[in-house]
Amino acid sequence: MFYEIALSRSGSTFLLQLCRPDRLNALDLAMWREVAEAIEGIRLTPDIRCIVISGAEGNFAAGADLGEFASERATPDQAAQYGKVMDRALCAIRDCELPTIAAIEGACIGGGLQVAIACDLRIGGVSSRYGAPVAKIGVVMPFPEIGYLVELVGHATTLEILLEGRIYDAAEARDKGLIGRIVEDGKVMEEAIAAARRIEQGAPLSHRYHKKLVRRCLDPRPLTEADYAEGFAVCASEDYAEGIRAFLEKRKPVFKGK
Repeated sequence: MFYEIALSRSGSTFLLQLCRPDRLNALDLAMWREVAEAIEGIRLTPDIRCIVISGAEGNFAAGADLGEFASERATPDQAAQYGKVMDRALCAIRDCELPTIAAIEGACIGGGLQVAIACDLRIGGVSSRYGAPVAKIGVVMPFPEIGYLVELVGHATTLEILLEGRIYDAAEARDKGLIGRIVEDGKVMEEAIAAARRIEQGAPLSHRYHKKLVRRCLDPRPLTEADYAEGFAVCASEDYAEGIRAFLEKRKPVFKGK
């Protein structure tokens, strides 16, 4: 039972919606916990191929809920404990074997931006807004979240985002690499579902290995023989045999993730 998020299905895609519209879907501790629990549960559902994350009533998320900071994040020790709850949710999204899509309308600020960054794809509406003005309230974006931002946009752009604390429109956010594409307002979820359908047509094991190999590319350590072998391991799978067989038989493959 969830109280601050809503879950539904569209085909083989799970839809997770952040639902605190009276607070522009700002994430409090309860919502962070629910997001983590939901993603951890969804990833174990055998026939799910993709996850789309969105926000209710025209906004993605306007950040973490500052209203509880005075009581829940008032000291370094409290902040560290709060951070562990956030990290669990963000890592659940980022490390999920399933492809994840952020469908972004309206505000995508602070903690909301961190949720979007943890996703694999980010699709924004024309009127969507982005930023991390955390310095304006004396907050520091800690590890590992700051690392996710550096990976996505580079160290120079990360410093620009954090030091100036500006709010960017969709066009500038795309220029900076925060989002991948822009669509008309009102069509964000439609495009996210269309992207999910394209993902669903691919082999789940291919998606899983691609996510893993792309992440490995960010690791500065030299590639090992085991790393190279992972690029070919899928050739032992049932899905690989099915994909080749379907191509030769001129039909759509039926992938099972095995």
